[in-house]
Amino acid sequence: MKEEKRSNRKRKRPRHRKPRPEKSSDNPNNDHLHQVSQKIDEHEDSASPPSRTISKSSSFLDKMRARLSGGHFRMINEKLYTCTGNDALNYFKEDPMLFNVYHTGYQEQMSHWPEQPVNIIIKWIKDHNPSFLVADFGCGDALLARNVKNKVFSFDLVSNDPSVIACDMSNTPLDSSSIDVAVFCLSLMGTNFSSYLQEAHRVLKPSGWLLIAEVKSRFDPNTGGADPDKFSKAICELGFASVSKEKQNSKREIEWPELKPCLYKRR
Repeated sequence: MKEEKRSNRKRKRPRHRKPRPEKSSDNPNNDHLHQVSQKIDEHEDSASPPSRTISKSSSFLDKMRARLSGGHFRMINEKLYTCTGNDALNYFKEDPMLFNVYHTGYQEQMSHWPEQPVNIIIKWIKDHNPSFLVADFGCGDALLARNVKNKVFSFDLVSNDPSVIACDMSNTPLDSSSIDVAVFCLSLMGTNFSSYLQEAHRVLKPSGWLLIAEVKSRFDPNTGGADPDKFSKAICELGFASVSKEKQNSKREIEWPELKPCLYKRR
């Protein structure tokens, strides 16, 4: 009897223990999984405010960078319009990275234009003789050269591409009377812009073409710009006509109008 009672005690002993999780009718892992997912949710909730803060902070920094970049562009832009080509060349030689800053801002400004002047020039060249030799004065990223079949000599103050020749545009390495088309696409920027045009006259063949695209405000006398008729007259006195080049006028003293700098205001 004693042994039987002992054995009964042994059998009854588990009843006095705390219930094990295994006795739950539910899956033993369900509660744990639920708790884990809940912790993740709570962690995400608690992390959300810092995430939004980081997002706002990043947005603020991006805006500040854009303002600083825009400020640098306007500063460099004004510098290029109010100094000589040689001064601009030396300016970028001291810090070539400024050229990249300028062209980044330039492309941003151009992205808001309804039509890109360079595309009009590209179309004009494509519509003419593919054997024409072209000189692109102030080529920037050499977009013109990349979009026509013609041989293009690309010039600018800094060369970020092997195809671009860095130089003062009033003194290019081209031979006289060697080019069919000279292009100035928004690049008559220096105070000595007339010397750029004289250089174009030098390198162009007889009956060569001079293509100029400029900001309209620079030729609006009502807002301080040049008189477009006087500018055209000066071009003709340099030795250009509607379809040909007349060298006999090239030695005359030409009265060039002052071109208004194309300055950008901060928005």
